[in-house]
Amino acid sequence: MERKKVQKDLKTRFRMIPEGRTVKVKVRNLSMIFGERPEEALQHLRDGLNKDEIFERTGQIVGVYNANFEVTEGEIFVLMGLSGSGKSTLLRCINRLFEPAAGDVLIDGENILDFTPQQLREVRRKKLGMVFQNFALFPHRTIIENVAYGLEVRGVSEEERLSKAAEVLKMVGLQEHADSLPSQLSGGMQQRVGLARGLASDPDILLMDEAFSALDPLIRREMQDELLDLQDKVNKTIIFVSHDLDEALHIGDRIALMKDGRIIQIGTGEDILNNPADEYVAKFVAGVNMAKILTAERVMNRPEPVVLDNSTPEAVLRRMIKYKKSFAFVTDKNKEFRAILTKEGVKEAIDSGKSLQEILVLETTIVPPETPVTELISLVAGCSHPLPVVDNQGTLVGIIGHVALLNALTPGVVENGAA
Repeated sequence: MERKKVQKDLKTRFRMIPEGRTVKVKVRNLSMIFGERPEEALQHLRDGLNKDEIFERTGQIVGVYNANFEVTEGEIFVLMGLSGSGKSTLLRCINRLFEPAAGDVLIDGENILDFTPQQLREVRRKKLGMVFQNFALFPHRTIIENVAYGLEVRGVSEEERLSKAAEVLKMVGLQEHADSLPSQLSGGMQQRVGLARGLASDPDILLMDEAFSALDPLIRREMQDELLDLQDKVNKTIIFVSHDLDEALHIGDRIALMKDGRIIQIGTGEDILNNPADEYVAKFVAGVNMAKILTAERVMNRPEPVVLDNSTPEAVLRRMIKYKKSFAFVTDKNKEFRAILTKEGVKEAIDSGKSLQEILVLETTIVPPETPVTELISLVAGCSHPLPVVDNQGTLVGIIGHVALLNALTPGVVENGAA
């Protein structure tokens, strides 16, 4: 039997984070105040005053207040919010470009706010990479020299740093432009150089501040996809700042939504869309196309009826009649998917005396649980039977039909329970 499988889309946001993964960055009770009297501003915050009231009374600017979150190894964690929400300020506190007024920033369990200047330099050189919005390339240096700059600062030999820079340039598809100047490259290519420079020193943690926001929409989307492709190869811990909800949903494993220096909600894109913490979050995410967010796993129904591949055609027909279905899903004893049977095919097998094994010939498309609904729409529309959802082990975990898909996209319009 031939089965056509939809390839797993690694660019979808719903990449699972394994349980027990190491915490790389932990932010505890972090606050950042711009001004000469941070304690006064912090006390006003504790008393319930908002950001604007504090500025009117004290002239102090609240950048971040009482931020708490953890980022695990290999996770893409997005700090998202409108202009002035504090997301970029929070990012700069993580590598102490800004000195927080209170709280802790732990990297691999060590509080870098207690570090000496020398210790901080070592962390920045070896563990933290930074990618900026404006590329920040040296115009008089070649592309390979720009990429190798961080290694040069660390005192790495010229031969070694150029070799590493060439390796990373190949990774981002710019090896042929190694000897060009930044002015000879497009905006998207320059941003890839910035990304390559951030990766060249092989940091554990990559901090990206509005890295793609200066790019045209099409190029921006390409860069988002490229980042996810790279992440599958290098598996870095990434903290990414964005004001764009679509971008956050596309690349983020989890999202922290900020407003007026505070984190309002943390969760997966689906968590935030389906369970907004307050009215602000609900308005922020209103109008999002759910088809971009939902996956097969989130909209599938239980497969019914399921029959074993050693069943008789008569037994299969009885199961179909019991469940009032015109299809049955066949698995082996280990629940590995084998085929879909139609009622007509089973009746023909009974009339001709054929066994079940002889009629397991129906071609069908199978989809992984991670398949985005945007892909499912065309697949389901062009299929006369529900699509089986099959995991990486070949196990049948669910089915998706016209009704299930429509109900997911327009909840409440279609009755639940159908495939």
